[in-house]
Amino acid sequence: MSSAGEHHPALAHHFESLDNQKEAATLGMWAFLAQEVLFFGGLFLVYALYRNIYYPVFEASSHHLNWKLGAFNTAVLICSSLTMAMAVHAAALGHGRQAMGWLIATIVLGAAFLGVKVVEYHDKWTHGLVPGLHWGPPETVAEELHLSVADALHAQLYFSLYFAMTGLHALHMIIGMPILGWLAWHASRGRFGPEYHTPVEMTGLYWHFVDIIWIFLFPLLYLIGHH
Repeated sequence: MSSAGEHHPALAHHFESLDNQKEAATLGMWAFLAQEVLFFGGLFLVYALYRNIYYPVFEASSHHLNWKLGAFNTAVLICSSLTMAMAVHAAALGHGRQAMGWLIATIVLGAAFLGVKVVEYHDKWTHGLVPGLHWGPPETVAEELHLSVADALHAQLYFSLYFAMTGLHALHMIIGMPILGWLAWHASRGRFGPEYHTPVEMTGLYWHFVDIIWIFLFPLLYLIGHH
């Protein structure tokens, strides 16, 4: 046990050292991400099954998504992963102001992503493609998606999964952004350094996971079947 670890203000009383505390935090974060993989994996499995059953419907429905907006959002999230990585690096070096700047940049990119999703969701609402809440008449939906009236009813499966998967992903970002703001505030006060930057590192793992989920969602929903 190092004396630095014993007296560091960030060391919780039930840990022997900062290294021990970081190991516990890392294990907890990976356990959390593992159950998140199972959760999203279940949605991916349901999507794959229904897409196989109603392939023509899912293919036609995917044409209504704007793949250019999806590609833009993919680039935005890739950039946010870079800024998050830079924030972890700056925090590890004890550069509080730089870490704060990178964290704020990550928040801005996250907000840009969510703004695009609002535009996409509004488009679905306008065209009556929100299952349950605002689903248009079968004839109108059939004409919109170039499907038969019978197939238009099954299109609700595609858009239900679309909103469930992208909405859950967006919720993870909405939860993560205030945490990034909290970290930016503490970084500006010089709380993080070579000895202790675990919160930034753990949040970085979470943010990278959210980005990776989108890397799978984008081709699954926007590209496969569309081209």
